[in-house]
Amino acid sequence: MSNDNQDNSERIALWLVGLVVAFVLVSVTAFVIIKQRHHAQAPVAVAAAVEEALYDAPLSGELVGVVLFAYAESAVPSEAAPELAKALAALIAANERKIVIAGFHDASGDAAKNALLAKERAKATRAALTAAGIDAGRVLLRKPESTLAEGTSEEARRVEIRLLD
Repeated sequence: MSNDNQDNSERIALWLVGLVVAFVLVSVTAFVIIKQRHHAQAPVAVAAAVEEALYDAPLSGELVGVVLFAYAESAVPSEAAPELAKALAALIAANERKIVIAGFHDASGDAAKNALLAKERAKATRAALTAAGIDAGRVLLRKPESTLAEGTSEEARRVEIRLLD
């Protein structure tokens, strides 16, 4: 009988050791997977932070393009192709210089929504330029600006592309 008790004790001990080993393996595997996912997401977070960093100097430089947007729209209109082509030509001719893209909005309505729309327009313009082959590191976004009461409503819905000195 004592031999049966010893066999049962050995089986229980082996099961416990097996469970502990399995628990350690699962824990280590989960830790490695979580670490890999965290490292894979870190560049995306850094890229998003860089993307959202806004150029905060006074707006200056040579105006190389103006993109006019439709009311409440942030998609770059097809009519903007000549302006984008001018900006691309300026960037190619001055391949060491950067540009700044500034979105504008009027003062009517919700200021926060208007500023967000102006920023989305600037980002869409940047996307069009980078899709055409311009290095994203050369394209800076400026904080959206509200236009004064002067000018047309179409001018208030513009994005300016300026070549920095």
